[in-house]
Amino acid sequence: MKKLLIILSMAIAIGAMSSCTVFNKTPTYKVGMDEKDFLKMNPTAVISNLEGPQKTYRVVRDDKFYLLATFEDEQLIRLEEKELPAYWNQNNFQQQEEKKDKPIY
Repeated sequence: MKKLLIILSMAIAIGAMSSCTVFNKTPTYKVGMDEKDFLKMNPTAVISNLEGPQKTYRVVRDDKFYLLATFEDEQLIRLEEKELPAYWNQNNFQQQEEKKDKPIY
């Protein structure tokens, strides 16, 4: 009985860990997903473009890549991954350095 209890508790723990978003490297996106779900997964998303019924959100993934997610009628219709231009990284680096150098009053 103790072995069964231990096995069941381990199975539940493994299932909980695998479903936790902390352990997932990249979120999974699929065509047709809701805009609300996308924004929950990416709270740093900003609107990049508004054309008619379409909204495009930009999400910076890391130092080199960003995502463009296009929604129509609150459903994902297109997802693109693009590389950040070199000047973008340099400008961000310079701005961060300037903020470090400024005194806080």
